[in-house]
Amino acid sequence: MSDEKPAREPIGEDARIDALEARLKAAREREEQRNKPRTSGADANYSSGNRVLADLLGGILGGLVLGWLFDWLFGTLPWGLLTGLFLGIVVAFRNVIRSANKSSDE
Repeated sequence: MSDEKPAREPIGEDARIDALEARLKAAREREEQRNKPRTSGADANYSSGNRVLADLLGGILGGLVLGWLFDWLFGTLPWGLLTGLFLGIVVAFRNVIRSANKSSDE
């Protein structure tokens, strides 16, 4: 090989490149924080769907059981059962509407 020196000296690290890398790293960290999911555990939509299902089933079945119990105690079959079913449906839909109108921030 040749013993001659190159015409130019190799360029050292530029301070602007270091500053750019630091800004890129900070921007990536901010972007990761911004895109991080806000819910922990189960998805918020999944849990609200489970809540609606529980309200519907609980209201209707609860009304049926209370209506049947009323009929069994007083011998008014089927009127207590039908009234309990109707009241259970009303309560179930009222709970579903109430939970749908809640703000998602709560």
